[in-house]
Amino acid sequence: MEAKLGEVLIQVQDDLRQLKCSLEKITINERGATLDVQALDNAIRKTESSIKKHAEDYQKTANKQLLVLPSIEDVQKKKVLIPKWKPALESIPDVRPQRQDLLAASPGEKHKSVTMRLLRNPTHPNNRAIMHEKFGISLPVVHKRSITAVSNLSRNQKQLKWETEPGSTCERTSRECSPCWTTIAPPPSATSKNMDDRSVVQSTNSLIPESPQSLPAPENISRYPFTVIKGWINPMATDFCHFKQSFILCWSSVTNALEALEKLLRDYAVPRAKVSGERLVEFGHVWNNGWKTAPPGIGLLSVLENWEEVLSLVLRPGQRYKGEGGINVAAICIQSCWRRYLARTAYLRHCRRKWAAGTIAISWLMHAQMRRVRRALQARRFRQLENYRSRAQHLAANWKHIQSSKRTIIHIPSLGYSQSQRLSLRGFDILQNTQISRLCDIRDDKVQVIYVCPRHLGEDILHYYTNLLKCDGPTDRADTGTTQASSCIRRFVIITPEAVDYFPIHNMCLSTLLKYSPRTLKRIRHLIQGKQAYIVGGVAHVDDLAVADELGVPILGPEPAVAQLYSTKSGGRRIFVAAEVDVSPGQGDIYSLNQLHEALAELMTQNMDVQRWLFKMDSDHGGRGTAYCDLCHLSCYNWALQEYHSYGPELWKTKWIQESVLLRYLDEIPEWLTRYAQPAKPSCYPNWACFLKTFLRQGGVVEAYPPSDSVTCLTVDLLLEPGGEVTMLSCGDQLHGSCHLETVGSTVPQTSVNPETLRSICMRVGQACLQRLIVGYVSVDLATFVDHNTMEQRVWAIDLDLTYSDQLAMTQMLLMMTGGTLNWHAGCLEVPMPVREKCCEHQIPPVVHRYAVLGSRLFHSNLSMLYHSVFLKMCKAHGIGFNMKVKSQKSLVCLYISLSSCSLWQAVSEDLQGALVTFARNLSVIHQEISASKMQGETNFKELIKEVEEVLQMIAQNKFQALEERSINSVCSKLLV
Repeated sequence: MEAKLGEVLIQVQDDLRQLKCSLEKITINERGATLDVQALDNAIRKTESSIKKHAEDYQKTANKQLLVLPSIEDVQKKKVLIPKWKPALESIPDVRPQRQDLLAASPGEKHKSVTMRLLRNPTHPNNRAIMHEKFGISLPVVHKRSITAVSNLSRNQKQLKWETEPGSTCERTSRECSPCWTTIAPPPSATSKNMDDRSVVQSTNSLIPESPQSLPAPENISRYPFTVIKGWINPMATDFCHFKQSFILCWSSVTNALEALEKLLRDYAVPRAKVSGERLVEFGHVWNNGWKTAPPGIGLLSVLENWEEVLSLVLRPGQRYKGEGGINVAAICIQSCWRRYLARTAYLRHCRRKWAAGTIAISWLMHAQMRRVRRALQARRFRQLENYRSRAQHLAANWKHIQSSKRTIIHIPSLGYSQSQRLSLRGFDILQNTQISRLCDIRDDKVQVIYVCPRHLGEDILHYYTNLLKCDGPTDRADTGTTQASSCIRRFVIITPEAVDYFPIHNMCLSTLLKYSPRTLKRIRHLIQGKQAYIVGGVAHVDDLAVADELGVPILGPEPAVAQLYSTKSGGRRIFVAAEVDVSPGQGDIYSLNQLHEALAELMTQNMDVQRWLFKMDSDHGGRGTAYCDLCHLSCYNWALQEYHSYGPELWKTKWIQESVLLRYLDEIPEWLTRYAQPAKPSCYPNWACFLKTFLRQGGVVEAYPPSDSVTCLTVDLLLEPGGEVTMLSCGDQLHGSCHLETVGSTVPQTSVNPETLRSICMRVGQACLQRLIVGYVSVDLATFVDHNTMEQRVWAIDLDLTYSDQLAMTQMLLMMTGGTLNWHAGCLEVPMPVREKCCEHQIPPVVHRYAVLGSRLFHSNLSMLYHSVFLKMCKAHGIGFNMKVKSQKSLVCLYISLSSCSLWQAVSEDLQGALVTFARNLSVIHQEISASKMQGETNFKELIKEVEEVLQMIAQNKFQALEERSINSVCSKLLV
């Protein structure tokens, strides 16, 4: 039977070869417009008739044989039943579709074509009926495998051998009986014998691996290998012919997989690939049974025996472009990359524009919001300023009534410096509390004090001030003292804003902290409810207006803008010039280096007797922003003096005579300043370059230092009342430490200037300030010396501070402790003697003159190691205390927060010399008690003691000169008599 089938197939192949030859002979006419359709139809009909004849012969031969069908066993055994004649029918080429493309088929031919398709599809429902009708064969009903069974069988991942082993039982049965149906089973092996009930179909997951590791390795050597060279199969090759002949019955299922493999190998220009025929057949069957629509991809390489070599070649970058259609694929890839680049670039451009648009929108919204907030703040501050002005007018109109009635003074010792200055100060909160002695305003029985403290005070300090303010002054009566002490305790309150805890390191001024402390503001409003009250601030700040507006009370002080304008060194000089008082030679509002050199050269030319020039920043406070330079280091100074003396003082005032010296000064001043100018406090500005940079940025003045070896500076505190009157509150001669431009204390009252002269100067300065809407507390610094040319005393106004000074705060405590008053006409401190007898109750107590030394800026680092109670006990042990009844105890220590840099001292005596000696003795005793030989600490006690000694020598010298003058005057008077 198989021999007969082979002869039929050979004849069919010959017919097809003849058809091919006939088609090749058909030529196109010269015009190339139409084909010879008749010739083509004849060739096809001839081939069809030949094939039909061979098929009928084969059917007759098959019908004459006895057909024996095997029994149908359990479907669970998974045996595949394939009719013997099906491969033969599949091997017959279907040329109908090609013909239908050219000629219209007849109805009979169409019927034959449909019948042949049904015979070749055993799964079709009409297949059994046609087989029974045409050939008289009754086929059994075979249930179709479910997809679930196939998927379950695919998990086993077993190889299926579709070919029949030579010499096997199936082959012998087919040769002897020639059945139409045969059972296809895998070849016997050690594995397949025990797995008859397992899968016969592999899943596509095992045949199409995603990675090289997932490709299966061959379990045995293929029996039907063939070679593919450069993606093409040689159909005449022996190995391929042997493979094709062995699997001719199922060749239709192999064709698709083989074509896909060839295309894959051509696409990647694989030079040589060795195919395993068994795996190719297996792959083809699995692909045709439901997976034909899915592209096989690299999974096809699993049918190759050298799949690792081919896979490495396929995965090589750029290999696809070397194969068939590689140029087109490369062009497509390039176009895709270019289009992707264009799309990506456009997308990124869109994203950038979108981001830019969002940023612009957000920026505009923020700008609009900031503008609205700024306008709201400006409107609020303008409203606060209007409220300040209206309350100031009410305060000025009712000032005398307020002063004569009960009132509450809210003390806010705020230092409203600029932010850069506040951040550069160490211990800024302590500096704002140096005026805690403002509490002593309660010495007036009609005054209640609310003191806003920048730090939380300890219990020991609160207890100290509570006891201190119980002092009954000069009175000695027990009942009166007890009543007065209890009254004093009830009339002062110390409050700390809660914002101190929120901003511990920001160095905010006290007004700002109070502004952001709603609970403290509420408490203050409750304390002043229904009372006459006003605020006494410190250095003016814009937040002072906000606090006053929240509390609804006036401020005894100027507007912040006015204060900032005239509290500078240049602004103070303008007020002094307007007041027509003597000022030191100088020029203000200097902001450039050329302006500095020109102004200094002109001043030096006009004032040849000045030996030292000072440079002060406009925002200077406490001598921090001051530098100096001595003329003795200027090389041309001696020559300039000769020129000055040659012309004389009167002719020297002519400009053309000064021109040569002026030009010489301009040439040498830059180098002179660079080499010899020194900042007064190197801890703030280490050299002239650093000082000059800040000086030119903030602006400043150039002033002459008094041309004398003996210069005394004094400070006068004034109260510019809203009603228009000027009152002197305190005056004292300054004491200096290591830096002669920094004040650390003073002696009260001053003894260096005639009281009437001093009063005249102060009244003129006060009136000039009132004309510029400056009210409140003002501090004026003066310098006095003897002019060697005229031998007369001169007084220069050198500085103006629009604030409540430390000296005034200490003077208030001095007056409260002594119960005395300052007599400005006589220039003395009048202290009443204590009343010792009840019979003298209504008698006016006698008044004595006293002198006091006030130390406001003393510090000693070793004091920080002591508790306040220990320090006070140590002072008491050495007799440092204040008691009017004990003559030796006339010293007072004022403590606040930190002992190391915040201790204030007062020493009171019957004369200035005794007060200075007591003060120096107290400093020396404290220094010896808290210092060891190897631990002296940082302090200005020693420098202040030296300053006191110099003052004592000067006093002694003045007394000796006064005695000499008296003796000379008495001798002269006697001689005249």
